[in-house]
Amino acid sequence: MTFRVMLRMQIKPGVEGEFEQTWLRVGKAITEHPANQGQWLSKSTEEEGIYYIVSDWDDEPRFREFETSEQHLNHRVQLHPYRSGGSMVTMDVVYAMDPVARA
Repeated sequence: MTFRVMLRMQIKPGVEGEFEQTWLRVGKAITEHPANQGQWLSKSTEEEGIYYIVSDWDDEPRFREFETSEQHLNHRVQLHPYRSGGSMVTMDVVYAMDPVARA
């Protein structure tokens, strides 16, 4: 079963582009972890300055191991100056459906 983490981040006005570039640059800290299955950065179309970061993991213990690692703490330090708030939600993926091939 996949363990999913979703962060909601409020980014300070005027630094959204810098945040996006920093996230892209430091993102290897997550995707290089052997238990990571991928991550995505999305920008809200409804709320100014709101971003969502979704990452999938093999399981919760491996995510928690990464969450407290020095590598992740360094990642967070680099993104922190852009944030004015945020929250985290964790979940287990119950079902995943792949897209149907189109003719």
